[in-house]
Amino acid sequence: MLRIIQYALLILAALSFVWGDGSAYAAGYNRAGTAAAPELLIPVGARDMALGGSSIANTSGIEALHWNPAGYARGQATASAMFSTMSYIADINVNYLAAGARFGSFGALAVSLKALDLGNIPVTTETQPDGTGGTLSPTFFSLGLTYAREMTDRIAIGTTVHYISNSMGRVSASSVSFSAGLQYLNLGNIPGLDMGVAIKHIGQRMSFQGPGLLYRGTLLQQSRSPSFYKVEASSADLPSTFEIGLGYRYPMNELGQLNFGTMFQHNNYTYDEYKAGVEYVYNDFLALRGGFVYAASAEDDTYPFGTSFGLGLNVGRGGRLQEARVDYAYTSVDHFDALNTLTFQVGF
Repeated sequence: MLRIIQYALLILAALSFVWGDGSAYAAGYNRAGTAAAPELLIPVGARDMALGGSSIANTSGIEALHWNPAGYARGQATASAMFSTMSYIADINVNYLAAGARFGSFGALAVSLKALDLGNIPVTTETQPDGTGGTLSPTFFSLGLTYAREMTDRIAIGTTVHYISNSMGRVSASSVSFSAGLQYLNLGNIPGLDMGVAIKHIGQRMSFQGPGLLYRGTLLQQSRSPSFYKVEASSADLPSTFEIGLGYRYPMNELGQLNFGTMFQHNNYTYDEYKAGVEYVYNDFLALRGGFVYAASAEDDTYPFGTSFGLGLNVGRGGRLQEARVDYAYTSVDHFDALNTLTFQVGF
């Protein structure tokens, strides 16, 4: 079984090089903005965001649920919880809550909830373009259930099922998606060299339904009174991704530890991305981080993201409380205000 997993990792690595050099050019960016549930791609968690999202190979614990569900199996805490909030583009707030526990040889289970706060939007109509005086509050959220397990001392696997719900006014849409990830430690028997692979958000197409799609009208050349007719909304795919990356842990004895991460992300509805990050951890108390995201196919004025940095403090390391962490990340964005992310995490 171990040999089969090793061969699978080699095949996935080869595929990543094919995608990376353009041989499997899919032109996903030509369909940017047409995917359903784009909130699935909005990142969460200050630590990983400060690393530019490059931590697929070495993310661990409750914070790994979004980035690579396999990493949740490598957490040290028996039970853990996390809350993260981020000021996103266009005055959108992204709130994220997760909690989970380990159950011995069975593995680990966790639940997560990501919700967008878009505020109140004025209602306009064809006859009242300046507004009717009413407002609506869109509700976009995804609820996840994750299972992760360490198969050996080197291999961890994880999978997440998401229920996705979008509603706005009198229309709504829902779907179910599937994600899976794998982490392999000490790749090639090199201490500290890790590998991560994940396939995310494979699932049903989404289509909006509801009374908001009913319009009153009269058929031409028909002798019947005005009636309500339903507009058939088109369906759209979920924004699926394939991700593969490497990480390296470099211990410096009493000086702390350096963690490096790189990742390639292939997207079906936007530009492919290359990510890199570095983290310095001192005495498991203070962490300093920096990261960078690059989209090779994007023109300079069409891809807004770039550098990021942040820090973290572990203020609870005694008794039953294994950790109590506070993390912050700053992400620069062209044409918009920078993203500020704050995360609180506890583990017992």
